[in-house]
Amino acid sequence: MKSPSSRDLLVLFKDDLYSEQEMQATIDQLNKLLYEVETVETFCTVNEVADLNKYKLITKPVKLSQILFQKEMKPFQFIINKN
Repeated sequence: MKSPSSRDLLVLFKDDLYSEQEMQATIDQLNKLLYEVETVETFCTVNEVADLNKYKLITKPVKLSQILFQKEMKPFQFIINKN
């Protein structure tokens, strides 16, 4: 897994009121937040798979991760965001 500091982010600040240290602190906090949130468990919690071949809606995290880590999804299986 990547460490929290090994990602490229583009952060736009509206004002030039922040010092270089304040900007770096904000970016570090954002990196830590994204590192905690971007997990397979979180992805499986907020998404589901509609399998039109079997007419089922798959929401269990174990089944979702099995489907998502296949090399190719079967035809008519769709990843749907619950939002």
